[in-house]
Order: sequence, then C-alpha cells, then structure tokens
Amino acid sequence: MLGAGGHTRACIDVIENTKQYSVVGLVINEENRNQRILDYPVIGSDADLCALRKSYSLGLVGVGQIKSSVQRERLYYLLSKHRFDLPVIVSPLAYVSAHATLGSGTIVMHGAQVSAGAHIGVNCIINSRALIEHDAIVYNHCHISTAAVLNGGVVVGEGSFVGSNATIRDGVRIGDRSLVGMGEVVTADFRVEK
Repeated sequence: MLGAGGHTRACIDVIENTKQYSVVGLVINEENRNQRILDYPVIGSDADLCALRKSYSLGLVGVGQIKSSVQRERLYYLLSKHRFDLPVIVSPLAYVSAHATLGSGTIVMHGAQVSAGAHIGVNCIINSRALIEHDAIVYNHCHISTAAVLNGGVVVGEGSFVGSNATIRDGVRIGDRSLVGMGEVVTADFRVEK
C-alpha cells in the first residue's frame, strides 16, 4: 500500500475486515523508512516499486484526497506502470449492488452504499457512510467523502472531491476537478472554469 497517513490507516482497517487481502507493508517517502503504521512495516519507497513487483502483484493507493487528485493519480499510474494489479476493496460493512460497477483501485469504506446502476471509476474513494444512488456516475480519481449523498443520476467529473455531508440533487452534473465543500447542497449543474 502506498501511503502512511490517516487514510492509509482507514484503508488498512477495511482490508483487515474483508479477510480477502492482507497488507504486507507500506511504501512511503524515503525519509520515513524506519517507521511502522498500525504494526505494518515500511517495505520501501516509490523507487523500490520495480523490485517489489517481483515479489508482490497487488498494490493500492492509500493516500487520501481533499483539494486535488493529482497525488492519488500519480501513484495510481506509478503502480500501473510497474504492472501491479489494483484490486477493488469493499468493506464487509458496506453495500454495493450486484448491478453497480467499480473500477480498479477503488475502495468502498465502512457503511457506504452504492446502488443499482451506479458506475464508479478507477482509483476512487467512496468514504464511510457515503450514499451513491441509482444510476449515478463517479468518474476516475474522485473522493466522495463521509456521509455525502449523490442522488439518482448524478454525474461527478474526473478528479473531483465531494465533501462530508454534501448532498447533490438527482440528475445534477459536476464538472471535472470540481470541489464540493462540506455540507453543501448542490441543486444545479456546475463545472470548474479553466
């Protein structure tokens, strides 16, 4: 797993609860090499990924995202470049409809719900208690934060962040690289002007 912060610890907790995968160790910045996170060792830095791939086939981005998805995207593509498989991780305390799709490297945290017809792209965070309603689309590299609500048919553009307790009305389209703040209620389409 790449990362060593709070989101990494939350991901470890979900992975331990799935009993489907196990964490071997963490890949973090070179200067933090001698630490342990939740009793897991640091096994290298980004520069060691090529060598690590010889022993391990799975990787996951454990770095969180608030204002920008750039770091998560960089790490996702770095793992892909070294031919790591990026599994979909779903907490056993979450609900994902059999009629929903989840892209590689996406994690669905405790208490989240992804309803029928929803499509979640690659490398996304569907955080604790988030609700993704029917037919919603969340494009690649997005973070739908804790207790956020995306109602039916909502579209969230690539690299976007939807803050805790935000609510997006059904059918609303959010542009690429947008930031929906904590607790905001979005009732009309919007996009970031470039």
